[in-house]
Amino acid sequence: MTPFWKKDKAFYSTLLKITIPIALQNFISASLNMIDTLMIGQLGEHEIAAVGLANEIFFLLNLFLFGICSGTGIFVAQFWGKGDIKNIRRVMGLSLLCGFGVAGVFTFVALALPEQALGVFTRDLTVVKLGGSYLSIVGLSYVMTAVTYAYSFALRNTAQPKVPMILSAIAVLTNAIFNYLLIFGKMGFPALGVRGAALATLLARTLELCLVLLVVYRYDLPAAARLRDLVDIPASFVKQFFNTTLPVILNEGLWALGVTTYSIIFAHMGTGVVAAVNIAATVERMAMVFFIGMSHACAFMVGNAIGAGREEAAVSYAKKLAVVGPVTALAAGLVVVGFSGRIISLFRVSDLVRTDAQAVLIAAALVMPVRTFNWINIVGVLRGGGDTRFSLFIDATAVWCIGVPVGYILGLAMHWSIIFVYPIVIFSEQIYKGILGVRRLRSGKWVNNLAELS
Repeated sequence: MTPFWKKDKAFYSTLLKITIPIALQNFISASLNMIDTLMIGQLGEHEIAAVGLANEIFFLLNLFLFGICSGTGIFVAQFWGKGDIKNIRRVMGLSLLCGFGVAGVFTFVALALPEQALGVFTRDLTVVKLGGSYLSIVGLSYVMTAVTYAYSFALRNTAQPKVPMILSAIAVLTNAIFNYLLIFGKMGFPALGVRGAALATLLARTLELCLVLLVVYRYDLPAAARLRDLVDIPASFVKQFFNTTLPVILNEGLWALGVTTYSIIFAHMGTGVVAAVNIAATVERMAMVFFIGMSHACAFMVGNAIGAGREEAAVSYAKKLAVVGPVTALAAGLVVVGFSGRIISLFRVSDLVRTDAQAVLIAAALVMPVRTFNWINIVGVLRGGGDTRFSLFIDATAVWCIGVPVGYILGLAMHWSIIFVYPIVIFSEQIYKGILGVRRLRSGKWVNNLAELS
């Protein structure tokens, strides 16, 4: 008898059609960080640490925006399955409103209090000053990023994942070119160092926003909401929207604050530790892009099936991906382990930082199968099915009841090396999430048809 996860060629065809463009977009975005880190890495460890910590501010914003757009994506996918364009555009209005609000706060911090914000992470004044100069420029892009996110997620969840992929590729190419010109002062441009990297990022994100708006409205895609569409929102719709979306925003917010707390713990363990973790995290993000894309594809397929009234198909998709994702991630993780030494050698850092970075990367690679299951289950299955409150519970308790206390005790109270602290934190957190996630997946309580309630 053929195992259930090997059946249904149509399922895998649809999965790859959605996953590959999203994975490529994630790869492109991860490449942007990799290019930044490699180029800045040529300047020294302080510069790597400064840009890494400055990007923690954006990472925090990124997760809040991801929470908003992931929550709205639940509705968009289910409304798309129902063929309801009017409500898709209403959701866009709420997504943009929330994104503007959150990004505005982060922009204020980046422009008005850059060094004070970075002082929370580290006492190294050189790192704070360098990071502050980077943050005060790149902060100008935060509101633009919020708008780009809203439209990109809407495109993904209306079966248009190739559009944001192509536009991200153009933005990354722009960023790489201006990084080279402005960091090192090539072809007559001034050598601006970390400020050059920030300016290159600002230019790339401006271009990406302009292009996504041009394409969406030029071709009148489902996300092409006019002002009247964005504000025509009944109070009952707003209530239902926030009942489902607010737990996702809180989920990403609490998880983001937890991850930021990790960064604070690592920063207080030393500048070299920050550099090592930043290098390993950059590589890990590139290794995970396909599986993150798979989780978004899962959210679309599950949500679309539920919105169309095909709950049994949604459950079938969830079970297949819960097996296929981790098995594939195991192979990818072993490849990363095998090449970890060569990858880390690309960075111009001290031997101690190189050793720490390789140890952190190996730990991250070995936990990839469990992390992949958790991504697919929480972001794809549970959120796609509208089970946002339980998703919040899993993520919040994993970070704040396990990860952060363990990291604080081992890293700051007991002064253990990062090569022990990081693996223990990441393994304990991910295994806990996996155990709770399996039980919820098997219960079937995550299936909720939100489109029927509108």
